[in-house]
Amino acid sequence: MQSERIHNFDSRRANRFKSRAFAAVLTGIATTALTGFAATALAADAGAPATTQRPVTDTYHGVNVSDPYRWLEDSSTQDVRDWSAAQDKGTRGYLDALPQRRPIYARLLRQISATSSSYYGLHTVGGQVFAFYNEPPKQQPMIGLLTNAADPALARVIVDPNILNPKGTTAIDWFVPSPDGKLIAVSLSENGSEDGALHLYDVATGKEIAPPILRVQYPTGGGSLAWRADGKGFWYTRYPGPDRPADEQHFFQQTYFHLLGDDVAKDVYVLGKGMPKVAEIALENRFNPKLVIASVANGDGGEFAHYLIDSSGAVRQVTHFEDQIVAVTAGADGSLYLISRKDAPRGKLLKLAPGVVDLGQATLLVAESDAVMLSAGQAGGDPIALTAKAIYVRELVGGPSRVSVFDHNGMPRGMLPLPDLASVDEVQPLSDGTLLYSIATYLRPPYFSRYDESVMRSSETKLLQTSPVSFADTEVVRELATSKDGTSVPINIVRRKNTKLSGADPVLLNGYGGYAISLTPEFLGANIRLWLDGGGIYVIANLRGGGEFGEAWHQQGALTHKQNVFDDFFAAADYLLARHYTDHGHLAIIGGSNGGLLMGAAFTQHPELFRAVVSRVGIYDMLRVERDPNGLFNTTEFGSVKDAGQFKALYAYSPYHHVTNGTAYPAVFMATGETDGRVNPAHSRKMIARLQAATNSGRPVYLSINSHAGHGIGSSLSVRVNQSADIYSFLFDQLGMRLPQ
Repeated sequence: MQSERIHNFDSRRANRFKSRAFAAVLTGIATTALTGFAATALAADAGAPATTQRPVTDTYHGVNVSDPYRWLEDSSTQDVRDWSAAQDKGTRGYLDALPQRRPIYARLLRQISATSSSYYGLHTVGGQVFAFYNEPPKQQPMIGLLTNAADPALARVIVDPNILNPKGTTAIDWFVPSPDGKLIAVSLSENGSEDGALHLYDVATGKEIAPPILRVQYPTGGGSLAWRADGKGFWYTRYPGPDRPADEQHFFQQTYFHLLGDDVAKDVYVLGKGMPKVAEIALENRFNPKLVIASVANGDGGEFAHYLIDSSGAVRQVTHFEDQIVAVTAGADGSLYLISRKDAPRGKLLKLAPGVVDLGQATLLVAESDAVMLSAGQAGGDPIALTAKAIYVRELVGGPSRVSVFDHNGMPRGMLPLPDLASVDEVQPLSDGTLLYSIATYLRPPYFSRYDESVMRSSETKLLQTSPVSFADTEVVRELATSKDGTSVPINIVRRKNTKLSGADPVLLNGYGGYAISLTPEFLGANIRLWLDGGGIYVIANLRGGGEFGEAWHQQGALTHKQNVFDDFFAAADYLLARHYTDHGHLAIIGGSNGGLLMGAAFTQHPELFRAVVSRVGIYDMLRVERDPNGLFNTTEFGSVKDAGQFKALYAYSPYHHVTNGTAYPAVFMATGETDGRVNPAHSRKMIARLQAATNSGRPVYLSINSHAGHGIGSSLSVRVNQSADIYSFLFDQLGMRLPQ
């Protein structure tokens, strides 16, 4: 619940375009956008440094494709380092000279620093509640310890990375307390790399008690840990060592068991051999310490297999990828609760009796409904929470969420109380028979409410965040745009109350549309308050490819159907233009990662629609993405060039391959981090070089490269505020906006 997150960017008309691209593929001729290069070329963007072209031609299924900037992929060369330095120097020269940049930075820093502390990622052990603890203006979140009273005044800090590293570049990836609450296992990484080592701390003293265990976490497959019930050891994920080839070191994740006090060299292999190279293993035994659920994702496409590990270390498989089980939780009595999407794309709840691992014997507890049961691979806490009295199931309803309550026979017992347009990331049962659950809305800082099962009532707790930013003058309007194929696409419009639509207000449109990730309500914070005060309107589109309406919604925007995502985004833009929210000269778009791919596809397919684009840590070369260090993880979502049909779809929208010389592109600002293990920074380097050589609009194309940042996860407060100041200074300058005094 970090209220000042950079947009969920580490969280979109194309008949004419698609016809041309498909024709090029079918005739075996590369698109004209990447033909006829000289050895060197001056940048069409007069303010950009010239970039040498060294064309390389690849052939895919009989189609020749030219790549003029392949050399920019190798960050180890001096040529690339020099190029990157020149790009960043030019970007900083532009941004730092903007008269509004300094006051924007000062305002954001002041408001974010004045935001109160916040807690999230709760993990209960007995009467103790461990949590991430964020306290601006400190650079990094810490680990705090609370009681069932959930009173921040009684909290104490267990692990503080700001003390471990005063530079603020050490981040906590994740933590797991032991069953007795006396020890805590913590993954720590540097410079936003998410390349974590495991550290063990004594909770009472805060002292580290053992040497770190390396290679337990990486952004490709993540990392996790589950303690044995007696607290004398734990199962944990680990990646191959430096003795393996470089292209294997961040794949082939496996599970080992470590006995406290033993040398790591003695750790026992448990699970992982024979699994896909892109397996992502998550370990969990929160509601039954004697049964560890190992959830194995087949890359990032939404397929899962599940295994049980008992206290002796014996392993039994419960589900396979083809079973379409997307979450499993073990109850205190050994029963297994499973969310299935087989013949139920929005999910249904099944149950296996204690000791039974034959999925064919599962009984139906809760049938599919209008809401979407979350999967284990989606953001937030567990999809299912269990108590002695009830089952709590987190669900999505098109973006906003709810928590449905059932008894252990699947009979409905209502829902947890929530305001309108809210989301719940966490439902945490406490030892006193109550639950804490998080509540996030667009206009109020996040907070926790307590639900008392005995009286079925909810009350707010002291576990809340306050902010100097107020949205009392703001409203959120949820409307529907119609995509090219007739699909209704929700858009959430954030505007000041009584807004008179001039037809030329600055609008910032955000979207993602991939990996079944849903854009749910979260506090908009200082960034969007700044945008509104500058006269802007902010819009979030819930696009296909996300999980807002279930697996069918996701699949309609995945693999060979990815163009639907972009068409949905164009529909949102067209809606805002047709309803006189804005015009082409004041419409800006913003996204990152998969949302960066969305940005690239949007402005290459329809450059005339947008005035300015912000794209962070984006994916742009869809023909090379699977060759990236973690690229194989993406093939289950995007597809592979090895498959002729998937290549055809990838090539039809790949942003890098559809930049066309002499085109009036919008102003573009891209940002990347050198330690990004999720999206190769080479995508941003190549895309910027190509755009700078092609555009004739006279509008600038800039790239910011941060050596102390990765995908955005784990970045220090100062890095995050500086990135926000860069983004909004650029947008204010390009759209002619002014920040009120």
